[in-house]
Amino acid sequence: MIKGKVMLIGPIGSGKSTLTKRLLKDPSPVTKTQALSYSDWIIDTPGEYSENPMFYRSLIATSLEARVLLVIQDATKALQSLPPNFSGGFPIVPLGVITKIDLPDADIVRAERLLRQVLPHQAIFRVSSVTFEGVSELREEILRHL
Repeated sequence: MIKGKVMLIGPIGSGKSTLTKRLLKDPSPVTKTQALSYSDWIIDTPGEYSENPMFYRSLIATSLEARVLLVIQDATKALQSLPPNFSGGFPIVPLGVITKIDLPDADIVRAERLLRQVLPHQAIFRVSSVTFEGVSELREEILRHL
């Protein structure tokens, strides 16, 4: 049995809910997260929480229920919505995740550079929720900390 939770944060459409389904090995359809969503050992947060500083306190408070923080960066996006070193404000293990690496317009180098603004020294995983590339390695790393 898994003891502890992982919390996912990232902007709208970055792939948090899809990644949640893949980590849980859940084949059911993905729906947009409208509020904090608790699924087994994962806390999926709405993208609006990462995009609006008004919600940062909610993210930090919710992180007290978790042991691992996944900061998500969409490989097709050229922006980072979180402030520099944002992960330092969380009292849990932070990990970076670059999603959508399988898409033709994915720029993994740019995505890592953007994610490093938030996670200067932590591990970063590259995943595809379509091909499942990197998902099992990420899951193993998460479970190591739970």
